[in-house]
Parts: sequence; structure tokens; C-alpha cells
Amino acid sequence: MSNHIDPDLRPAEGHVASARWRFPTVHPEGRKFALISGGIALLLGLFAWETLAWPMVGLTIWILTFFRDPIRVTPKGDNLIIAPADGLITQIIACAPPAELSGPEGLGDAMMTRISIFMSVFDVHINRTAIGGTVRRVVYIPGKFLNADLDKASEENERQHILVESANGLRIGFTQIAGLVARRIVPFVKAGDVIAAGQRVGLIRFGSRVDVFLPEGTGANVVVGQRTIAGETVLAKIGEYQPPTGVAQ
Repeated sequence: MSNHIDPDLRPAEGHVASARWRFPTVHPEGRKFALISGGIALLLGLFAWETLAWPMVGLTIWILTFFRDPIRVTPKGDNLIIAPADGLITQIIACAPPAELSGPEGLGDAMMTRISIFMSVFDVHINRTAIGGTVRRVVYIPGKFLNADLDKASEENERQHILVESANGLRIGFTQIAGLVARRIVPFVKAGDVIAAGQRVGLIRFGSRVDVFLPEGTGANVVVGQRTIAGETVLAKIGEYQPPTGVAQ
């Protein structure tokens, strides 16, 4: 777990830290795609093929936007479960954990609450851990590329399961699911790594979903239709079960 503090975020002596907007960086995974599309756009422009060059310029801008990696401020608290993905909450249901996360050394076999977050191609696709602790499992499963918003996508699509155990022994599992356009899940962590809550753990290319499994006795602190911010939105508070209500407006 890194103790490094970004110099831009460290308050000067005798001053209070202030928040300010900063242009998001682009994750290295996306720079090669932007370089390729940008190079093609430049070549098309040099040959005066503007009709093709401008769409490639637009594609390059979209790629840079898709792979943006903004700084997030993660709430601190040992009882907080943080959203691992930007997107729209499409499901909050009771179900058994997947086999890759179940068992006595995992989440067990009892029914638990699953929160599904759908990421469109316009959302940030850097995923973050829901809690801090030690990564116990990272299990990759090849599969199909159905629409990630479908319920059966959690069982049939390409996916990656991550299990994290906190210092007090609490285990939280979440699953990255590739979608209709997505074609690769890129992990940033492996079993045995120690990570802080809200730390980046991977990304999914081009539209996808993340499922989060809440421990027994814990209810969702969010509602279907709500948007989440990875590393910032509190999905649940451990041991609390007070489902909220929401109004679309």
C-alpha cells in the first residue's frame, strides 16, 4: 500500500488544502489507440482527404475521453463499501455469489445482495476496489460478449472476479463483466497485493458492467437508476440495512 501523496494535493504548511479541477490524464492503455487513430487522421489530412480525416480526429478525441483517468477522493471509514465503477445502477437483487467467489475461503454460499453498475461507452472505465485490504483472488473467465445490461451476462460473458479481504477479516467480492463492445479486461492487481480503498484495480474496454456483492446483514445505500462515481460513491455501510428510496426528476 503506497504512502505517496501527490504534491499537488499536499497542503502547504500553514494553509488549508483546496480542491480544484484538473484535466484528467489518459491511462497508458489508451494512449496507443489514440496514437494510431491520430496518426491515421494526420496522414489523411496530409493527403487532403478531409472527409475521412475529420471522423478520425473525432475518433481520437473519443478514445482519449474513454481512457480518461480522473483523480477521485475516497471517503474514509472501515464500514464503507465504495463503488468500484462509474455508471448507472441497473439492478439490486438477492442472489448466490458466483462459484469463483463462494466457499468457506470466499464469500460463503448464502444469498447476498448484488449491486450491478452498467458502464456506457461514455463513462470512465477505470475500476477501483470497493474496500481496502489484501487481494485474495483474481479469477479470469473467458466467455461471450452479450449486452452487459442483460442478467445472464454475469454467467455467460467474459469476466474477472476479484475478492478482497480487509484487515478485520471482512471479504468483499466484485466482478468485472465485458459487454457487447468490450473485448478485453485489463487487470492492475494480482492475488497477494495490498490495496487501499478506492485504488485502481483494472479497466474494461468499451462498455461493460461491474457487480458488487454485499456481506450478510448489509443493505444497499443506493437505488436503481442512480449514477455512481468510482472511488467516491458509498454503496453501503457494513452492518446497516436501511434501503433508501429515490425519485427520478
